[in-house]
Parts: sequence; structure tokens; C-alpha cells
Amino acid sequence: MNLLKFLAALLLLAAAGNPVGVTPEIRYFRYERPIQNLPQTSRQACFAITPAIFAHAAPHLADLRLYRGKMETPYVIHLPAPVNEENQQLTPLNLGRRAGQTVFDAAMPEGSYRDVQLTVPGKDFIATVYVSGSQTQTGSSQTSLGAYTIFDLTRQKLGRSTVLHLTTSDFRFLHFRIKGPIPPDSVKGLSVMRVAASKPRYGTVEATSRVVQEGHNSVIEFTVPAHVPVDRVVFVPGARPANFSRDVQIGVMPVEPRHVSAPNEPSLQTASFGNLLRIHRTQAGHSINEERLSVDAPANVSGTTTRWTVTIKNGDDQPIKFRSVRLEMMERDLCFDAFASASYTLYYGDRALASPQYDYAALFRPQSDVAPAKVGPESRNPLYQPRPDTRPFTEKHPFLLWIALALVIAILGGIALRSAKKTSA
Repeated sequence: MNLLKFLAALLLLAAAGNPVGVTPEIRYFRYERPIQNLPQTSRQACFAITPAIFAHAAPHLADLRLYRGKMETPYVIHLPAPVNEENQQLTPLNLGRRAGQTVFDAAMPEGSYRDVQLTVPGKDFIATVYVSGSQTQTGSSQTSLGAYTIFDLTRQKLGRSTVLHLTTSDFRFLHFRIKGPIPPDSVKGLSVMRVAASKPRYGTVEATSRVVQEGHNSVIEFTVPAHVPVDRVVFVPGARPANFSRDVQIGVMPVEPRHVSAPNEPSLQTASFGNLLRIHRTQAGHSINEERLSVDAPANVSGTTTRWTVTIKNGDDQPIKFRSVRLEMMERDLCFDAFASASYTLYYGDRALASPQYDYAALFRPQSDVAPAKVGPESRNPLYQPRPDTRPFTEKHPFLLWIALALVIAILGGIALRSAKKTSA
């Protein structure tokens, strides 16, 4: 029985113990970068996080730490321009016909907006849309915002566009007049794109000019390091062909398939679709100038190195000659309050750390006079040393737990068997 108690105590000891909370220490970071172009007076400073930092940092930049000397400095990772919300859907008002043209109004959302897209499901048409704005629906003068061409050239394999590229406006009402083969019952609705607080900035993750022809398709491949986000794919075509409309497929898959997936983790084998369009021509008296030369990237879990395959479907048309194709990420800024004449260093490369929780991030407000700092070149931390293994006993020695369990079960079985024999006798 003493042996049984000992094994039971050993089993409890092995199962006990949770990992101790991990605190950051400079000596456990593999990489460091100096912060440059710091302000001479105390104020808010921000610098862009480069793709190389994502590649060597922990997932979601959990191990990023900023130090002023040996003192940890609170920071926040800030998107200079938030991702646009979904286009707001609007209902046409007073939809009808006047002087042989389709007319309607729209009550616009508060604030600034730019592009307006008409929902017109017709095929093979060209029409001109005249747009004006006013602050009240009736009884006030209207300001002309210009004339815009919408079209569907599916039969000519040149795609379609019903987007009106307005200048940034804040009129409470817009008034539309369509000259062309668009009857009132063909206008099903419209949507408006809100203007972000500031224009987003993008950095290049990978770029190439190498395009491989596979049958009727043009194929471009990239390899993206683990943890590096990609937000869009940008195409820079040459002069020929002058006009085109091509469907694009983007596939993402891991370079080395993972054997174990975390619960509820999205698959890395993802895909998205888009369309490249360039039309500069005059047709039926309408001047058409439309370009769409970027495609949103698929939602991608970047926990491992991935291979990106961009396929352009040419059909029977001449392949597009690209000067370059780029994978780009929206720049994320790291912002902090910089002290005058102080020096700062960014550290990362300690996968044991969790994301920091700073009051500074919760109270952060971007300032108008923010100092544009810059992150310097990456180097190995000269003080680096591997972090001690703080895993629980059961994770360090899992075989001992199974041995103890097997012994306990065997002893309990022996005791039960002996008791059965005594009872039988």
C-alpha cells in the first residue's frame, strides 16, 4: 500500500503545475532594431512595421517590445487608414422618367463619400450618368458633379462598370439623370463608398516580373514568409494590349502541409477571384476611361510559409505583358510617446511572450503633429540567450506520466485480483 501511495503522489505531482506567467527580458529577444528620426521634443512618434519584422516576430506581433534604455515603453499598433466598411446600400428615390431620360434621387449618408455604384443588371449597353448634389432634396440649387460613363461590353469581352468615380463630396442628396438605354425599372439600387479618415499606405511584400504561360493562362508565383500579411495584389501592365478585361484567381497554400491543425483554425488552402480591367476608348460617342489593376488578397492564415499562385485567364486573347506584379500589405504603424533626445530600440523574437496589454493602447488618440520616425536595420541581439524551459513537468516528461498511470493501474488490478481470490476462498 505504501508503494501505491507513492505512485499516486507522483502522479499528482506530475499533473500539477501550470506555466508561470512569462515576462519580457531584453536578453531573451533574438532581434533588435534602432528607432531613427526621433523628435527633438517630447511628442507622439510613429514608424511603419516592415514585412521583415512580421517574418521574424511571433504571430500577430505578440512579442514586439519597445525599450528606452532598459525601460519598457508602452505602444499601440495603429492602422493609419482603417479598412473601409462595406459599401452602404441606398434606395433610389423618385425613380421615374423625364424628357426621355431615367431620373432619381438618393439620400446620402452623413460625412464624406466618393465612389457610387449603380445596380444595373442589364447587358450590352453604354450610357451617360449626369450627377448633381444639394443639401436638401427639393427647393435648393444643385451643384453639378460631372458626367460619367457606365457600360457593359460583355459581348466584346471588355467587362462592365457601373461605378461613378465622384470627387470627394458631402452633399446630403444626389440627383441622377441617365442618358441611354437604361429604363427606370433597370435601376435596382445604388451603394456608396465612405471615405476613410486618411489614405492607406501600402508596402511591398514580394514583387516579380516573371510570368509563365500555361495554355490560355498566365501564372505568377510568390513565396511569402510565415506571419507576413498580404492585403492586395497590384498589377502593372505594359502598353499592349491597350484594352482588356481578364478574370484573376489567387490561390494560397502552405509550402509544407501541417500535420496538426489548431481547433477552429481556417485552412491555409484559400482562394479568391477578381477582375483586371483597362479600357481607354471612345465608343458610340461615349468616352470610356476605366482601370482596375489591383485585386484584394484572400483571407489568409499566415502561420507558415505560403506559396501564392496568381492565375490570369486570357481565354483566346493575347496575354498581357506585365512590367511587374506585387503583393502588398497595408502598413501598420507602431506609435508611442517619445521623450526628447531619448533613444529607443525595438526588440522581437521571443515566442514565449503573449501580446502586451497597455493602458496607452486603450487611451490612444492620433495627434496632428506626430513625428514620422523610422525603424532601422535588423541585427542580432548581442545579449541574446535562450529562454529557460518553463513548461510544466507533464510537458517536459510526458512519458513519466504514462509510466506512473500504467503502474497504478497494474497495482490496482493486482490488489483487486488478490481480493477476489480471498473472497472466493
